[in-house]
Formats: sequence, structure tokens, C-alpha cells
Amino acid sequence: MSFIWPTVLSSLLLLPLGVALYIRQQRRRRGLIASYGSLGVVREIGGRPGGGRRIGWRRHTPPLLFLIALALLLVALARPQTTVSLPKVAGTVILAFDVSGSMAADDIKPTRMEAAKVAARDFVARQPPTVRIGVVAFSDSGLAVQAPTNDQAVILAAINRLTPSTGTSLGNGILVSLNTIALAEKGEQTNYYRNLTPSVAPTPTPVPKGTHTSAVIVVLTDGESNVLPDPLAVANTAANRGVRIYPIGVGTTAGAVLRINGFAVQTQLDEAVLKQIAQLTDGTYQNAATEQDLQSIYANLGSQLVVKPEKIEVTALFSGAGLLVLLLGGACSLLWFSRLP
Repeated sequence: MSFIWPTVLSSLLLLPLGVALYIRQQRRRRGLIASYGSLGVVREIGGRPGGGRRIGWRRHTPPLLFLIALALLLVALARPQTTVSLPKVAGTVILAFDVSGSMAADDIKPTRMEAAKVAARDFVARQPPTVRIGVVAFSDSGLAVQAPTNDQAVILAAINRLTPSTGTSLGNGILVSLNTIALAEKGEQTNYYRNLTPSVAPTPTPVPKGTHTSAVIVVLTDGESNVLPDPLAVANTAANRGVRIYPIGVGTTAGAVLRINGFAVQTQLDEAVLKQIAQLTDGTYQNAATEQDLQSIYANLGSQLVVKPEKIEVTALFSGAGLLVLLLGGACSLLWFSRLP
């Protein structure tokens, strides 16, 4: 538990002073009773066995309850907050699409790209409003197509605009995804659209895998990376930040032949590098050899996403408890002594 105004807690130091004053008052009261021991009230109490003991603990109960209530109210003034796991799905998902020329292969019908887009649109439609989704496209460079948002219409429009391009830089795709997550957490909503190859940020202090549970990267690619930076080096940067990457291999290991500028080019799924990326970042690799495979992967992805618990203020809880104890102390005093202490 933490406090927004922790300095207010110093007021709790006044409570021992109040206890000391109360003890002094009780001693003084007993001294006065001893001085006037011949009064009828004293003889009456002494005439009932155990009567003095019953009156004694009852006399101290309301002040004790008032003291506890005061302590709770002073803690409430410090505005306590605690981290709880709320019953909702929340977080940021970056969909990183490989838009290289090899994604035009038709070993997944109608093409790898179109099958990936269909499955992605279905995934977006399944997400609750609390999940923000960003779209990144990469070929020989990286481009943040859409900043993370929960506006599904905007996300779907960004996915629909994707078309196959030239070479493949899987490293740039991961790097732009990491930068998009960092910018979204800072609250910046501009300067996402760029066609410059990003530079590698300074290596952060490594944290345990899966620490950054509020954001994940889903990479849809055939894994054929032929442009720097090294995707494994960038994946290691993601692992140091605690961000998990879920690579989805789009295509078959048999591959397909593409006709580019009159040349026949053989393209096939490179699973080895994608499995290494998943292992480095504590994610999971899955193969999508058909459009149905892609849809089933997306359907199961939501249950794998772990969200970061939220910190909420619990001032009302302490205030309510303080008032309840205060009322209980007043009720005891009125019931036993027909007065408030």
C-alpha cells in the first residue's frame, strides 16, 4: 500500500499523546473517587460483586473505539492506494504486419497478406473497449500505421490499407512496435506517421521476462528477414523491457513461387528465427498454414494476454471504516452511560 499524501501520516504521532492524556485523566478520576469514598454511589457499586470490573471495561470501550476511528480517518486523509487485479481485460496489443513482397504468396488462399488481414479484423472485433490496438507495417523499413487506440473503426481502416511492398526487415518491425508502445505510454498522440528507419534506443536495464504485462506485440510474418537490424538483437531489447512477442508464421514450409519483374522467386516460411524470438521474449510461436489456422490463433490469443494490475485509491474504504467505528463507539456510550464520552 502507498499514499498520495504520505506526510499526513505524521498526524498519527498525536494519538499516543491523546492516550497519555486519557490515562492521566483516569488516574485523576480514581483519586477523586478515593477522596470521596463515603458517597452512596461508590458503596452501591462496591456492593455488587464484579460490578466495578464491568463498569471499568465498559468505561474504556467507547474511548478506545473513538481512538481507532480517529486513526482510520487520519490514514484516509493521507489518501491510501493499493494495487488490485480488476475483473476486466485491458492493455495494449501491437499488430505488426509483414508487408514485404513475399506476403503476396498464395500458399495461403487467397494470399498470405489477405488471410492475415481477415484474421486480424476478426480479432479486433472480438476485443473489449478496454484493449487498445496499434498497427505497425514493416518491409525494408518500419512504419507505425496506427497509434494504439480502442476505436475499432480506425483500427480496421488501418488494416485494410496494408498492401505488399518490397524487402523484409523483421527487426525494424519489432523496433517500431517497441517505440509505439513507449510513445503510447507517454501519452503522445502525434508524430506516429513516419517513413524513417528508427535507431536502436539505448539498452534499458533488464527486467524479468513478462514484467511489462500491459503490452504485447503480435508479429505476422513469414520470417524471411533480409534487411538490418538483426531481428534477434531487437528481440533481446524487447526481452530486456519485459515485453512479450507472439510471432505468427504466415505461410507453409513448402512455400510458393512468386513472379517479380519477370523473375521466379521461391519463398517459404522461416520458422527457426520466429521460434527464437518467441523464446527470447517469453512469448509463444504459432504456425498459420491456412486462414482457419490464423483465426483459431487469434481466438486463443486473448486468453494468453496478461494485463498489469491497476493502482486504485481506497480513501473511501478507510473513511467508511472510521465512521462505522465512530458510530459504534457513540452507540456503546449512549447505551451504557446515556451520554457521549
